[in-house]
Amino acid sequence: MSLQVRKIVSYVEKTLIEGGRAAERPLVMIVAAAVIRNPWAGLPFQEDLRPQILEAAPPLGALLVEEILRQAGSADQIEAYGKAAVVGTAGEVEHASALIHTLRFGNAYRNAVGGTSYLSFTNMRGGPGCVISVPLMHKHDEGLRSHYLTVQTTINDAPAPDEIVVALGAATSGRPHHRIGNRYSDMQELEREAQAK
Repeated sequence: MSLQVRKIVSYVEKTLIEGGRAAERPLVMIVAAAVIRNPWAGLPFQEDLRPQILEAAPPLGALLVEEILRQAGSADQIEAYGKAAVVGTAGEVEHASALIHTLRFGNAYRNAVGGTSYLSFTNMRGGPGCVISVPLMHKHDEGLRSHYLTVQTTINDAPAPDEIVVALGAATSGRPHHRIGNRYSDMQELEREAQAK
């Protein structure tokens, strides 16, 4: 069964003011999503999802990477990234997971933007109009809390019961006025505290 894409949806938000202060650099967050027919819809329980993964994941990754780069302007603009999938009510969460938790999907995005971090993710079941949440983190450094972000959107008619929404997310910077430190400063502090005991 070939990849059946019903629609592509993009969402872009730009934050100019946060906490009452103008952002030194506006934060742009993007979602590029494809609404596809669930390739396992109507089939009995499948022990092996690999054939459909191999067929659908690579072109799906290429399609969404092209769209998110178009929205961002270039790969260099993207500092944080993530992915998400929402399966309709007639599918399994495993179906959503199958399409995004494969290197045949994720590597298309990582390679396109020069990322080295894993892609943070959500995978869930939902119906038309449900919130699609894409968690983000820095594409090179999982410990930079400045880039721990979540971008959300909805698609009013998706996913239908026999569909899956697959999405990529991006941010062009960290949170405006970020000031909670990072994992590394916490780790150093905890190590000093342990040594002092």
